[in-house]
Amino acid sequence: MKELSQEDWQSQLEKDENAVILDVRTQEEVEDGYIPTAKNLDIYKGQEFVNEVEKLDKDKNYYIYCRSGKRSAQACTILDQVGFANTYNLKGGFMEWEGEKAED
Repeated sequence: MKELSQEDWQSQLEKDENAVILDVRTQEEVEDGYIPTAKNLDIYKGQEFVNEVEKLDKDKNYYIYCRSGKRSAQACTILDQVGFANTYNLKGGFMEWEGEKAED
């Protein structure tokens, strides 16, 4: 796992053809807004979260965020443990995100 600042996360993401954005917040949090193209996997779902993670392509680069950066750091650790090579945690999380946002 690498901890990336908001700026580094965004600039690296823009250049990464192999990127997947993971939002590990709850559905209620996602309804308040999210980073476009993010896939939502709620880390609070425990084993269900792990089961979903195991279906992901390990050859992709995963940019992971939550509300503040703590749950996404945990998610990066879980992905690292099951064999993902490239995980990036968004420092400060969605609370500090100044990039593009989407709402349903």
